[in-house]
Amino acid sequence: MPALTVGFDLDMTLVDSRPGIAAAFRALTARTGVPVDADLAVSRLGPPLRTEIGHWFPPEQVESAVRMYRELYPAYAITPTLPMPGAREAVEAIHARGGRVLVVTAKMGRLARLHLEHLGLAVDELAGDLFAEEKATALREHDATHYVGDHVADMAAARVAGVPGIAVATGPCSPDELRAAGAEVVLEDLTGFPAALDGMIQLALEQ
Repeated sequence: MPALTVGFDLDMTLVDSRPGIAAAFRALTARTGVPVDADLAVSRLGPPLRTEIGHWFPPEQVESAVRMYRELYPAYAITPTLPMPGAREAVEAIHARGGRVLVVTAKMGRLARLHLEHLGLAVDELAGDLFAEEKATALREHDATHYVGDHVADMAAARVAGVPGIAVATGPCSPDELRAAGAEVVLEDLTGFPAALDGMIQLALEQ
C-alpha cells in the first residue's frame, strides 16, 4: 500500500459552505434579476455549478451566469463558511500518522483554496472542477488511499479509483443511499473520523 493519502470532498464534507453559497446566489439574483431559490440550491450541493445554474437560467445564459457567480463568490461566500464538525481533527489525525491530505472537489480550485486558506485547513494537494467519476483521475494521480465525501457521486469516484469510499452523512444523501452507492464506512460526521482511521487504513490494505 502507498503512503496514507486521504482525499476529501469539500462542500458539506470539510466545510459548511451553505451560508456563503446562498449569499452568492442571492447576489447573483440581485445582479441579474433572475430569481434563484438559494435555500433550495444549497440543499442539494454536490453536482457542478453549471447543473444548479441550469435550473434557473435559460441555456443561452448559463455560461455568463456561471462566470458572474464566480466573480461574486470571493466577496460573498468565503467569510460565512465554517469548518464542518471534526474537520480540523480529521486533517490533524492524518498528518499525525505521517499521511497527506488531498481535496478533490467540483468547485473551481482557486475558489476552493480561498475556503481552505480562510479556515486554516492545512491540506497538501488540491484538485478542482471535477465531479463524480472525474474525481478518480485526481485520486489516482495523487496516489490516494481513501476518498471521503458526503454524496453518492463521491462514492462513485472512490469505486472508479479503486479505493475505499468513506461517507459522512452531512450532505444531501442519506446513510442508506451512501451505502447503496458503495460506501465502505458511513460516519455521522467527521467527529468520528480519528477513531475510525486505523480501521480505514486496514480497509485499504485489503483492497
